[in-house]
Amino acid sequence: MLLRRCADRTGLTDALAGVLPSSTAAGWRDRAGVLVHLAIAIVLGAANLSEAEQLQLHHRPLFGPAASDSTTRRTLAMLDVATLAKIAKARAKVPRQVWSLLHLRPGGFPWLTVAGKRLTGWIVIDLDATVITAASKKAGAAVTFKKTFGFHPLAAWCANTTESLAMLLRPGNSGANTVTDHIAVLTEALAQIPGSSAAKILVRVDGAGATHGLLEHLEALNTTRRTVRYTVGRKITEDDEKAIARLPEAAWETSLHQDGSLQEGYFVAELTGLNTREGRPEGMRLIVRRVRPTRRHLKKLTAFEKKTGWRYCITATNIRHMWGIAGSGHAQLLDVLHRSHAGVEDRVRTNKAMGLDNLPSASWEVNRGWTLAANLAADLDTWLRLLALHDIEDLADAEPDTMRFRLYHLPARLADHARRRWLRIERTWPWATSFTTCWQRLTALPAIT
Repeated sequence: MLLRRCADRTGLTDALAGVLPSSTAAGWRDRAGVLVHLAIAIVLGAANLSEAEQLQLHHRPLFGPAASDSTTRRTLAMLDVATLAKIAKARAKVPRQVWSLLHLRPGGFPWLTVAGKRLTGWIVIDLDATVITAASKKAGAAVTFKKTFGFHPLAAWCANTTESLAMLLRPGNSGANTVTDHIAVLTEALAQIPGSSAAKILVRVDGAGATHGLLEHLEALNTTRRTVRYTVGRKITEDDEKAIARLPEAAWETSLHQDGSLQEGYFVAELTGLNTREGRPEGMRLIVRRVRPTRRHLKKLTAFEKKTGWRYCITATNIRHMWGIAGSGHAQLLDVLHRSHAGVEDRVRTNKAMGLDNLPSASWEVNRGWTLAANLAADLDTWLRLLALHDIEDLADAEPDTMRFRLYHLPARLADHARRRWLRIERTWPWATSFTTCWQRLTALPAIT
């Protein structure tokens, strides 16, 4: 109930209805409704089309006749590249509605806080790839760089809201640092950012993004109306090690925790002026971080690292100053800013808990459609928590399994009485009040005009 109301109130259902086939013929299932209810079933825990059909049969008193698994499969199979592009364009209307509502809620829009500083006005996009294993032969499944068998999708998330902005399903043997894939996903992600919020963008990528093609593309995105900054992990080269060796001990400063306090035993320094290797994008800075190696790192240390007794990491960035953020050009803040990119692993884990842990079909087209449905599922859960549960402490940042146990799988009975429908919730259920609060807030959301 909550998820369908969220889909309707945020405009997702209408947006999909505008680009997917519909008909008034008897027995026809509108494809927008099929896709929305598949996403809802995935949020509730469905791992394949058969389980999604069973859940929809259970929900028949609420939403009418269920779409069969074969109907859902045909819906996913029809999502070709052209249709996916139309869906992405229509889907971009939903964040505009959601983000405008977030600005109006108590506490306002969820700006990121790094090193104790609030990045007001900055939208942060995190790019990362993951591996989805396959237990059987499926179209596109191949041996991955981790020596597993499956797929290697690349995705982008908004760190402010944790929304899934874009995801590209790729074969398992796809390269980790493929420039064209990174640019394609980034382009789709930027298209999902509402225009009123796209003036200041920060893009964070791990070492897979340290390619000249991607960095040059990021620089080219800067216009008079849009500022694009980036932080990218970078593999240390011999030139970097020679530059690090020339750093005086006084150049090293103590690193910071995410709350802005000192992180004793960890140090950062500016490396920009000491490494003059040709081919580096103009204006790029290098920030080096050193830590004492742990036991699991000992086998991967270079000769230079073994000699110095430190393990080094380098971040490349074009940030000289972030407008409105005091001290944003300092090496300490840039270091912690890039390290907070590690939060993208939570997004990967959440998406896998929302249907991406296993792609259910042998067909590439169906799995590509399932990937879209899983992203919509993750967004529905995110929007619901942002709009209706933002001040409920144990649910605002709850994991998928927690949401399913406490709120989505509700011990209640739907009854008809006096020409009205009544949802009778078990009186002793600890989260009954949270459910009713969420329902009332979703119902009170203004209609889309």
